[in-house]
Amino acid sequence: MTLEKAIKTALEYENNVRDVYRDAIKKVTDETGRKMLEVLAQDEQHHVDFLNAKLDEWKKSGKITAEKLETTVPPKRSIEEGVSKLEKRMSDRDFGVERELLKKIVDVEYETSEFYKSVIGDLDDEGQKMFERFVEIEEGHLAVVKAELDYLTGSGYWFDFNEMNMEH
Repeated sequence: MTLEKAIKTALEYENNVRDVYRDAIKKVTDETGRKMLEVLAQDEQHHVDFLNAKLDEWKKSGKITAEKLETTVPPKRSIEEGVSKLEKRMSDRDFGVERELLKKIVDVEYETSEFYKSVIGDLDDEGQKMFERFVEIEEGHLAVVKAELDYLTGSGYWFDFNEMNMEH
């Protein structure tokens, strides 16, 4: 896959993910949940803007510079602390709508991450660096959403680690 095609395809994925977040924001009733989705939607919009700039750069010069893509999503430790504080406040509500929306978001984030992983091997050094950073960020988004979903579903998992084992 050429770098131009990879960027254009990445734009399709990023626009889709952003739109899923924006749709979810309209449906979520919990203010804290809505704020989390707004941050993630803004991050996805930043990705769209970044990719558009890289596409313009490619069209003008035939190459790109792999500047560092930033994210508004906090580190994993901050996420864990924030969700821990929410547990008390959220324990007595039914979050059926939110669970369904989060499941949809997990699917699109996973699909987007998989696209980025698949394209890395086809690109030159600068393209690889750029898309490797996208993998990191999208996997961070996925971790945030999965942690929230795990909490709401009571799955017994936290950041993909089993918190309890009924066999012991």
